[in-house]
Amino acid sequence: MTRFSAFLNPVLVLFSCDLCLVRANRPPSPVNVTVTQLKANSATVSWDVPEGDVVIGYAILQQRQDGQMQRFIREVNTTNRACVLWDLAEDADYIIQVQSIGLYGESQASKRVHFRTLKETDRLPSNSSNQGDITMEGLDKDRQLQTGEIIIIVAVLLMWAAVIALFCRQYDIIKDNDSNNNKEKTKPSSEHSTPERPSGGLLRSKKKSPSVNIIEV
Repeated sequence: MTRFSAFLNPVLVLFSCDLCLVRANRPPSPVNVTVTQLKANSATVSWDVPEGDVVIGYAILQQRQDGQMQRFIREVNTTNRACVLWDLAEDADYIIQVQSIGLYGESQASKRVHFRTLKETDRLPSNSSNQGDITMEGLDKDRQLQTGEIIIIVAVLLMWAAVIALFCRQYDIIKDNDSNNNKEKTKPSSEHSTPERPSGGLLRSKKKSPSVNIIEV
């Protein structure tokens, strides 16, 4: 018995060391798990992986909050940091957790993220969060994007308005110059009449009337 226990103890030590090495080489849990692009039957989940860790895939645990449905998504040999969730129920609450897959196993599950799908008549996503869950940022990002687009459009319109105003001003200046030149060319002929003598009279040629003498016989 003592011989068997002496043989068994080194084996247990080696096995425990292997387990410690495997756990140490596992990747850390994903961070910044966010749900965006909420629709009635789909949503997009994205996450970040700490730098310096070798990650070859991911696993997503998706379940309805009422417990009616549970789905496990696993993909390896990929560097994707996002996944589209399809076939979701309309106007339903879901909870997801993400795991990173490394060369020596899977990481611990991330914090739970709660989201709610939209109704068919809804256009904007409704965010909801519980204590210990990560708040979704999809709606805020969409609003910031729309605000930036509006600012760019307004700036472009103002620039075009300034260019058009400058063009109209230059056109008016050129038009006025042309009209002044035309007026100078088409002055009345009276301005080019015969110059006056110093006495003020006009230089006119006077014809002498023929003299007629009548002789009576």
